[in-house]
Amino acid sequence: MEKTFLLEDDDPIDIRIDHVFKAVFTKASPASRGALSRLVSALIGRGVSIVSILANEPPVGNTRDRQIRFDINCRAENDELVNVEMCFNPKPFEPVRLEYYAARLFTGQDIKGMDRDYKDLKRAYQIAILAKERLFADDQFFHSFEYYDKAHRVSLNGRSRITTLELSKLGAVVEKPVGKMSDPERWAVYFAYLTDRGRRSTINEIISVEEGIAMASGMLMTISRDEEERARIMRDEKIELDFQSEMTYLRRQAREEGREEGREEGREEGREEGREEGTQRTQKYVLELIAQGLTLEEIKQNMERL
Repeated sequence: MEKTFLLEDDDPIDIRIDHVFKAVFTKASPASRGALSRLVSALIGRGVSIVSILANEPPVGNTRDRQIRFDINCRAENDELVNVEMCFNPKPFEPVRLEYYAARLFTGQDIKGMDRDYKDLKRAYQIAILAKERLFADDQFFHSFEYYDKAHRVSLNGRSRITTLELSKLGAVVEKPVGKMSDPERWAVYFAYLTDRGRRSTINEIISVEEGIAMASGMLMTISRDEEERARIMRDEKIELDFQSEMTYLRRQAREEGREEGREEGREEGREEGREEGTQRTQKYVLELIAQGLTLEEIKQNMERL
């Protein structure tokens, strides 16, 4: 395969942006599927081949549902299940969120029937690449979690795993010679420093030695150099960010109205009840407007008329 190296004047889109990450790894092409297979293999520690994408996140118009949807939900050739997410700004509740979705991924398998039992359950991997923030107190960027009895140092040897890459912890890793980097380190450095022109030689060296990253880079640069595709992805990102911003505004407005109603009650008990009731009533109204299919501007106009 001809490798696509970054030229001095190239301006690649940041692959850590959710829409870009999905565009690179979910295309119906050998390069995209090969890149996804290599990425998953590097992060779970053994070679697997991704044969199908089971479900993708909903379109941007359904962004409000994103917390109950997978990013890239795929299946390996041995029927093992893998969910891969790129999260640009993880929230403090991210660890318990990952635990929740790892459980759903694992328990979503169908083992009903007289000829099946628990031994037929396949391994399930929840993988999260975290672009910013530090979730864990140590300085290790790579973690793989499983059920484990810490007191007696005994593993359950279960079939579900949670794997995280914290790209904010690569200060020492990026200084290592590329030849001495592990597979997860090369992928992490590629994700974190792709758009850093000062690290362009390191990125190109990684592309030269890691076939999966070379595939991903080729896909990314095809998108980056295609003005129409680039514009579409950036438009989708803007829509999502605008929606999130508007929802934050509406939630804050609902809380403020709840406080105002509470203050009018006159007693401490009344203030607390008023805040809660006002917040719930306003939030319910917002949800009703969303359910009616109103645009963000229409929702905002309705809120302003209250």
